Amino acid sequence: MTIEAKEETLGFQTEVKQLLHLMIHSLYSHPEVFLRELVSNASDAADKLRFATLHDSKLMEEDPELAIRITTDKEASLLTIEDNGIGMNRDEVIENLGTIARSGTAEFLQKLTGDQKKDSHLIGQFGVGFYSAFIVADKVIVETRKAGETGGVYWESEGTGEFIVKNTDNVQRGTKITLHLKKEHINFTDGWHLRSVVRKYSDHISLPVMMLKETHEAEDDKEQEKSQVIEWETINTAKALWTCSKSELKDEDYKEFYKHLSPDMSEPLKWSHNKVEGKLDYTSLLYIPSKAPFDMYNPEMQRGLKLYIQRVYIMDDAKQFLPMYLRFVKGVLDSNDLPLNISRELLQKNAQVNSLKSVITKRVLDMLDKMAKKEPENYQKFWEAFGQVMKEGPAEDFANREQAASLLRFSSTHTGEKTQNISLDAYIERMKPEQEKIYYLCAQSHSAVANSPHLEVFRKKGIEVLLMSDRIDEWLMSHMHEFKEKQFEDISKGTLDLGKLADTEDKEKKETVSKEKEALIKRIKETLKGRVEEVRVTDRLTESPACLVTGQHDLGEQMRQMLKAAGQEVPESHPIMEINPSHPLILRLEKEDSEHFDDLTRILFEQAQLANGKLPEDSGEYVQRMNKLLMELLSD
Repeated sequence: MTIEAKEETLGFQTEVKQLLHLMIHSLYSHPEVFLRELVSNASDAADKLRFATLHDSKLMEEDPELAIRITTDKEASLLTIEDNGIGMNRDEVIENLGTIARSGTAEFLQKLTGDQKKDSHLIGQFGVGFYSAFIVADKVIVETRKAGETGGVYWESEGTGEFIVKNTDNVQRGTKITLHLKKEHINFTDGWHLRSVVRKYSDHISLPVMMLKETHEAEDDKEQEKSQVIEWETINTAKALWTCSKSELKDEDYKEFYKHLSPDMSEPLKWSHNKVEGKLDYTSLLYIPSKAPFDMYNPEMQRGLKLYIQRVYIMDDAKQFLPMYLRFVKGVLDSNDLPLNISRELLQKNAQVNSLKSVITKRVLDMLDKMAKKEPENYQKFWEAFGQVMKEGPAEDFANREQAASLLRFSSTHTGEKTQNISLDAYIERMKPEQEKIYYLCAQSHSAVANSPHLEVFRKKGIEVLLMSDRIDEWLMSHMHEFKEKQFEDISKGTLDLGKLADTEDKEKKETVSKEKEALIKRIKETLKGRVEEVRVTDRLTESPACLVTGQHDLGEQMRQMLKAAGQEVPESHPIMEINPSHPLILRLEKEDSEHFDDLTRILFEQAQLANGKLPEDSGEYVQRMNKLLMELLSD
């Protein structure tokens, strides 16, 4: 029985049109990436069929030997990549080949640099791999039939904005892609060239990639007759790399497999390959990338390990085996303990999953710890790419809080550099003998935190302070109360406690001066009524006239800005103003009449706000007061 054609001519999604134009006219430096993408898609189709067969064994009966076959026709300039995997029905063909379901293409187009070599490496990272066929072909034909269904689908396009789709029959299960090659890419009909490209990009795909065996011209009729027999040969290793012993593998093998596993074409920074037998029976191959993915902060980013159970593919993105802050880790987990019929829902309830998550998380942290100690330059590269994500760790992963904290890096007054390269362990090693706390300061930018007046007494006493200016830092410190029995203290909050580092003489002097300045403090407080919670003499300042201190339990400015940006309501609070009684401006302020006193007090307050990274509430008023003061100085 034949199937009614139902031919339609449909238009591509707008973003696909842009992409096709790009593929056809721009990316020429690495045209072979198309073969990597099509072979990878074929391998995924086989994996999906294996998984579907767990629920319906009949799906595999028709053609149980899964493989990818590549054939060529040099005279007709044809290249065909065929698989006998899961296949597609008509709706899936239209959805997968005519539109792009997620917003990856738009982001892909935005990421283009104009450097053909770099741009070609982006293909695949954004779910646009199939369309790379148009780099080398001026027409692409797809014939496919979904496993378990009777009718096939024919799709054709020249990449000009439209495609034809119709029903067809006499199609085998799986997908056959025929490329009508452009003249300049006729080299992709050369068997030797195709074999070298497959071995370069797809050698360790756990599915045989097959080509017709090439024979030389026969010397006699008998040999010529034999040469007519069709004989296929496997051109890739076709063995799952993680199942090999480490002694069999070279660094290059691991690097190439990473490129198959991840859309990232850069080399990984580190990997860990382990086979464990005992209470848990599993094999893991984990990679630390060298670059952050474009969607690392997108809640819907694809993350997780590629999961196999007893070497049977289950899913690409098993999120349950790593905490969210390690979402950048790529890799494979092959478990012998989990049931083959497991689903995403069952993964969340399985006790073995929690055990596997614990050991795999620990393995990643150990890998990073080893890198930090033995390869500090590589770890610094890692930190620059993934540092802000790692700062989510101590709050998310209570069981590994101490180890996650030991991997954090910060700027500090020890070097004064913007580069975050100071560990908490290194800070503790440099602590003064009588120092009891780890001191830190948060601000909106590095320049703001490095020049903050709150640091003055610490610089005078030679006490190191951690400088934090990432958006996440104040949130991080709200979840980190101590490290190796040393408590953290925010030097911009509450009453400064230097413990044994404080001089008794300084304390007594502060108490005496506070009593002497009671009248001045009262005047300042009245002038700033409704803007400050309290005014007091400082023990923080040595050079600046004043600073603003946040209440011990109030939100800092960094956290307030972050919550506001997220659209959350922020509770109102007023800062504490501390004055330096020995500063010339404070001494002058004490002698001023009412009008000048109010203006100068407000200027001091607003300058302290600026030093904290916050703009004055009325910038125009602040400018007028400053201009008035400058004019008076000029007229003297």
